[in-house]
Amino acid sequence: MNAMDTPILTLPGASAPPDPHSVRTLLRAGTLHMHLQPIVDAAARRVVGHEALVRTPAGCAWRTPDTLFAAARREGCTLELEHACLVAALARRHDTLGPGPGQLFVNLSAQALVHGALRVGGGPGAADPLQTAGLDLAGVVLELTEHERVHDLAAVQEALSVWRAAGAALALDDFGDGRSSLRLWSELRPEYVKIDKYFVRRVHQEGHKLKTLRALQQLADTFGSRLIAEGVEEADELMVLRDLGIPFVQGYLLGHPRTEPTPDVPAAALAVLDSREIAVLPEDRPVIHRGLTAHTLLVDAPALPADATHEDALELFHHHPELEAAALVAGGYPVGLIARRTLQELSMRRYFRDLYGRRPCLLHASADPLCVDVHTPIEQLTQVLTSPDQRYLRDGFIITEGGRYLGLGTGEQLVRRVTEARIEAARHANPLTFLPGNVPLTLHIERLLDHGEAFTACYADLNHFKAFNDHYGYWRGDEMIRLQARCLTGACDPRRDFIGHVGGDDFVLLMQSADWHARLLAAVERFNRLARDLYDPAARQAGGILAEDRHGVMRFHGLTTVSIGVVRVSPGRYRNAEQVASAAAAAKHLAKQAERGIHVVAEERETAPAGGQSAPASDAASARGFSVPAAPACGTACQ
Repeated sequence: MNAMDTPILTLPGASAPPDPHSVRTLLRAGTLHMHLQPIVDAAARRVVGHEALVRTPAGCAWRTPDTLFAAARREGCTLELEHACLVAALARRHDTLGPGPGQLFVNLSAQALVHGALRVGGGPGAADPLQTAGLDLAGVVLELTEHERVHDLAAVQEALSVWRAAGAALALDDFGDGRSSLRLWSELRPEYVKIDKYFVRRVHQEGHKLKTLRALQQLADTFGSRLIAEGVEEADELMVLRDLGIPFVQGYLLGHPRTEPTPDVPAAALAVLDSREIAVLPEDRPVIHRGLTAHTLLVDAPALPADATHEDALELFHHHPELEAAALVAGGYPVGLIARRTLQELSMRRYFRDLYGRRPCLLHASADPLCVDVHTPIEQLTQVLTSPDQRYLRDGFIITEGGRYLGLGTGEQLVRRVTEARIEAARHANPLTFLPGNVPLTLHIERLLDHGEAFTACYADLNHFKAFNDHYGYWRGDEMIRLQARCLTGACDPRRDFIGHVGGDDFVLLMQSADWHARLLAAVERFNRLARDLYDPAARQAGGILAEDRHGVMRFHGLTTVSIGVVRVSPGRYRNAEQVASAAAAAKHLAKQAERGIHVVAEERETAPAGGQSAPASDAASARGFSVPAAPACGTACQ
């Protein structure tokens, strides 16, 4: 049997309209076919399953699954279409994938899940069409779509027990797209959860998405589910997902939907999965949001009178396409909230305008909308994010002052503000340069050591900076440090090299770039050239300034330059992050003593220093808790 010969399920009472272009006619003709997109085990580097995606025949009016299912909803044959897709997908697995271990992922709504369980379980009605077709459910994963439409959770749980007894498993699809619920995850305990592509796209650049993935990993551990990251399109995204330990990945980088299954991981994706480099994980940028209230969420949105009709509401939404809901107000006080989606669904019904057009839209409005006082702290609204009632995130809520209507708030704004506030509270970044501080620096060193691959640890510090800062003031001193940050950051490949600002004019670089030496030389040359411009003309002409040294003695100090101590870290040479930081700090101390641009410690002497001068206890590294070992007696130095 092939997809073209797949029998179509006909539900009791279903009848095809005469329109030859109807979905029912398409189902009867048996011309739907399934494409297969691979799902890859990132650790094992192999294809472990495929998702079945419905496709329409050439010349069909519905070119995408979304338009096809929208047409089916208009005709009232969505269940027929879903079950036809299920049977067609199983037939494709039987004919193409064979009885091997590869899993087949198929999309089903909650309604189709419940209705299909009656047939699979031999309940009242016709015989099981899957068994009649000789199709096995072992290794099949049902992806639950349209989470917001799970109204009868008990019925879904009962249906799942039937499907699981027949060999199928459950996945929550597109988790995190705004329709999903933590309660659903907790109650249904799916074997898989598919992370919405929003959190995968540019995860290598956006720290808040990285935090979300880590939170989802904790939830997956709690509920016993395995995560599948959808929408992987870039190599950098895949590298981050690999390093995070996300078990399964799916997306165009791993393979496009095709008529035939994908037997092997594509070469481009395999190169990423096999690479010995680790990803430089993005850090959150600080956002100042202390003392935020609901006022920051306020949208100045027009309201409707309490007796407004359905036609009045449609007219308002027509003129304000940005609104997802509108408040109904009586005497200045909100009495309801009508959602755009509610009106859109109603307007698709036959005779809608005749039946409801002139009747009050309060009939279909939420009579108990969430009302938030404008002075409510943002943090108090976090409970809305985890509420079982997800309509507040989807449709929004009303913002009031003293009970009177002010405007609306949206779930999107709330999520953004709460995320930003928590990032600010938990950030581990230097406030001057916004670069990662000690905590993320230590974590990255530990990741590099655990991975067992060689890298280069660099410690950068400025020469004669104290004299410059004392002479010109901290405003210009901060500008010098920001210049140092720009030059060092410019030397890094953001995919391979990590830069941290551990305080003052001290920076640490952890580089995996093979051309690290040339990059550092360019950074030193650029900084030394641009730093001259921060001095006044007389100091530039003199080559420095007169200022007190650390002992209060007035003496001449040369122009500020940068020194970088470098340690090559080979596998097994250091046990922990503190040893790496201490070795780099010692190399930096030698570079500063000679005012060299770069000092590279000879590898054979890195862990066996002898006869050298110890770095002083006042060194910046020591002040931050790093133990600074004795400096090597000699090394390879380069200017």
